[in-house]
Amino acid sequence: MTERREKLEIVRDILSAIYEKKGRIKPTHLLYKSNLAHNKLKIYLGDLIQKELVKEENQDRSKMYLITEKGIKFLNEYKRVQEFMESFGL
Repeated sequence: MTERREKLEIVRDILSAIYEKKGRIKPTHLLYKSNLAHNKLKIYLGDLIQKELVKEENQDRSKMYLITEKGIKFLNEYKRVQEFMESFGL
């Protein structure tokens, strides 16, 4: 049986997917990389946009999602906390 991801893990996966694509990604690519259903991805993206971790940009009739400085900072802090927890075997 597969383990379900926690909300923070999903946020990390979405932000990482955008970051790994040089900070900008098309919605379809993000959908595949985040491994979420379309409606769930829309909910998460709406939340991340509202919290200013991601921004949406329209160019040439296509949509792109960009990670913000705040989003990059979140990823770095998440990694720090994860490493801290692993150092204690958690």
